Amino acid sequence: MFVSLLLGCSSPETEIPLESRSAKDIFLTAEALLADNRPIEAAGLFDEIERLYPYSPWAKRAMMMSAFAYYEAGVFDASRTAASRYLDFFPADEDAAYAQYLIALSHYDQIVDVGRDQGTTFDALQELRETIERYPDSEYTKSAELKFDLALDHLAGKEMEIGRYYLKRGHYTAAINRFRVVVEDFQTTSHTAEALHRLVESYLSLGLTDEAETAGAILGHNYQATEWYGDSFALLTGQDLELRDRGTGWLSRIYRQVIQGKWL
Repeated sequence: MFVSLLLGCSSPETEIPLESRSAKDIFLTAEALLADNRPIEAAGLFDEIERLYPYSPWAKRAMMMSAFAYYEAGVFDASRTAASRYLDFFPADEDAAYAQYLIALSHYDQIVDVGRDQGTTFDALQELRETIERYPDSEYTKSAELKFDLALDHLAGKEMEIGRYYLKRGHYTAAINRFRVVVEDFQTTSHTAEALHRLVESYLSLGLTDEAETAGAILGHNYQATEWYGDSFALLTGQDLELRDRGTGWLSRIYRQVIQGKWL
C-alpha cells in the first residue's frame, strides 16, 4: 500500500498553532498519530492541510491519507467523501485505484448478517465492480474480485433465507420465486445446489412434476456430489419420477444451457 507511517518524527502534541506550521510538519504529525492508533485525530490534521495549503503537493497526499485514516477509524461516510474527492481531482493518479477500492471497502466492511437489509451489499457490489472495471491492472483487482464473489454469495444467502421461510410455511410459489433468483442470478455462488433442491421440493408440493424433474436434472448434472442431489434423487425416485428435462419452462431453458456448457 502507498501508506508509509513515519514512527520516528517528533511528538504529535504541540502548542504551535497549525497556521504557523508547514504543510510537511502537519503531515508528519498526522502520520505519527496514525501510527499511534489515533486515526480520528490524524484525519483531522490531514483535513487541515487541505484547508491551509490547498494547492501544495502535501494537500494531494493529505486528501488520500484522510480517506485512509477515516477508514481505519470506521468513519466510513467521511472516508468515502475524502476518497471521492480525491478521484474528482486526480482520476488518473497512481493512487486513484486505491481511492476507488477504499470506497468499495467502506461499503463492504459494513455488510451485516443475511437477516438485515442488503442495501449496503448492493452498494459494495457496485463499487467493487467499478474497481475491477476501471482499474483492471491494479494491485487491488484480485482482492476486489474475491470480495465481489463473497458479496454475491451474501445476497444469494438472503434469497435462500427468505425462500426457506416461505417453503416452511407452505407458500410454495413465493418460495420458488426466491430460489429462482438464486439459480438465475447467483449461479456461481455456494447456494445454487440447495436452491435447485428446494425447487424440487416446492414443485413436488405443487404437483408440478415436470418442473421438479428438470430441477433435479440440473442438480444431477452440476452438483451430483452434493447432499442436495442425494436428497432430490430420493424425493423424485420415491415418487417414481426421474431426473430429466421436462417441459418448456425457465428451468428447461437453463437445463439446455447447462448441457451446452454455456452456464456453469
